[in-house]
Amino acid sequence: MNNKTRLACSALSLSLLAACSNMTPEQKGTAQGAGIGAAGGAILGALVGNRNTAATGAVIGAAAGAIGGNIWSRKMEERQRALEQKTQGTGVEVTRTADNQLKVNIPSDISFDVGRADIKPNLRGVLDDFAYGLKDDPAVNVRIVGHTDNTGSDAVNDPLSQRRADSVRGYLEDRGVAGSRIQTTGRGEHEPIADNATEAGRAKNRRVEIYLREPEQRG
Repeated sequence: MNNKTRLACSALSLSLLAACSNMTPEQKGTAQGAGIGAAGGAILGALVGNRNTAATGAVIGAAAGAIGGNIWSRKMEERQRALEQKTQGTGVEVTRTADNQLKVNIPSDISFDVGRADIKPNLRGVLDDFAYGLKDDPAVNVRIVGHTDNTGSDAVNDPLSQRRADSVRGYLEDRGVAGSRIQTTGRGEHEPIADNATEAGRAKNRRVEIYLREPEQRG
């Protein structure tokens, strides 16, 4: 890559970072896709040693990247709104992560009793709606993470958190979600989100998190 191409890519990246600070998620997806596409197109042109090809590649890459980024972000935004509506009033939190996954945090009061891995009745309705949406969108992959508080030893908590994640996976599979799309892991007490010194904090730490990601967003 020549110096002009390198400087152009650097300037484009900096301008996109500055612009993204005040954008909606959909606009950010468009801008980020455009930046990646433009840089890729320019680099490809530079590698073949043609300045005109580099410039043209940047333009075409930006357009293609903008479309791809916008579609991704719009789909995720719509999915987030739908999940928020379906789980309203349940205590379930639906958020977007920094790497464009959707995170569904399910608290202990509707998920599992202390020391148990069988799903509570209140969680079943949430997972029923969840499974229904996943069956209609086979591109989305699922990662389920189980957590505990610090009561008990790792020898108890680590497998318990894994069993909780596996219980959610089994429930989704029973409702038609392909197991090949679902990954599970148990983190025991090792990733608390609240102070384990209080009962309220321990209750927050006893949770299951579900992450949704589309394949093209893997890094």
